[in-house]
Amino acid sequence: MLVRILVAAAALVGAVSAQLTVTNPTSDSWWVAQSANTLAWTCNTSPYNNFTVLLANSNPSILVQPIAIIAIQESYDCSKTITQQQSAQPAATGYTVLLANPLNSTDVYATSETFEIKALGSSYPATSSASSPSGTSSSSSPSSTGSSGGALAQYIPAGAGMVLALAAGLVVA
Repeated sequence: MLVRILVAAAALVGAVSAQLTVTNPTSDSWWVAQSANTLAWTCNTSPYNNFTVLLANSNPSILVQPIAIIAIQESYDCSKTITQQQSAQPAATGYTVLLANPLNSTDVYATSETFEIKALGSSYPATSSASSPSGTSSSSSPSSTGSSGGALAQYIPAGAGMVLALAAGLVVA
């Protein structure tokens, strides 16, 4: 009986702490109009299998409403190169990327920081550990993390490990 309660509690903790976050673009990492740009997100903590990618702008003279640039994107990919056609928007500030429910785009799972799309020919920001314009991401896959906890540990959200350890009958020091 106690084991069932602890397993249920672990599942609840996992559901609450799992989240989807846009890691690129950011306020410090812009896109360049009509160029290949990187979209990146936290894929190993996402409770969603897929989402629609929308581009929005706070200025209605730029975009009246969010536009879909990717209809269905699998969340396990971690990043996606946005093509020249998908980023063919006017250079402006106030853009955000929305990751939303593919069946209801008003159900937004995650919103990026506000960022700028710079004019065609502008330089990209200096690459950081989060992303680069080439479409690569530093997000590690579950098999390359080097954790001693095994593959299952990669999918256990922070805070759930203690409950799972207790449910399995392990002693935690």
